[in-house]
Amino acid sequence: MPSLTTTSHSLAQAANAAGSDVRMTAARKEIYEVLAESRDHPTATDVFLRVKPRIPGISLATVYNNLEALTQSGLIKQVNLERMPSRFCANQHEHVHFHCDACGCVMDADVQANIDPPQHWHLPAGAQINRLDVTIRGLCPKCAAQ
Repeated sequence: MPSLTTTSHSLAQAANAAGSDVRMTAARKEIYEVLAESRDHPTATDVFLRVKPRIPGISLATVYNNLEALTQSGLIKQVNLERMPSRFCANQHEHVHFHCDACGCVMDADVQANIDPPQHWHLPAGAQINRLDVTIRGLCPKCAAQ
């Protein structure tokens, strides 16, 4: 699987590349690094538990506030799957998400060809697409093998 662009960038480099003027706080840097190191699309609580050893005094509210700032700045993506808690993804490459119906894991699935939505879906006449959020559901390799 190709490496994430974000794992080779610091938060400052990613912000510069995205044209974002997000403020670089210590907590924000650590939260971003946790996400850049993760491929499992952690929830805010997961991020909190992973950042806590790095910043013992951090609160869950601080994590939520920083996830919101990073999402609004375009440096991370918020992944929403039906009635589940939001998950977060630092992968800025074009990709979709695979969600395992058995264990609930969420994995990136890289796009192998350019997707032109009007060629795949009948969209309303005159519709403009701003972003594409696709989730593929099924069984992950571990659950499928059981």
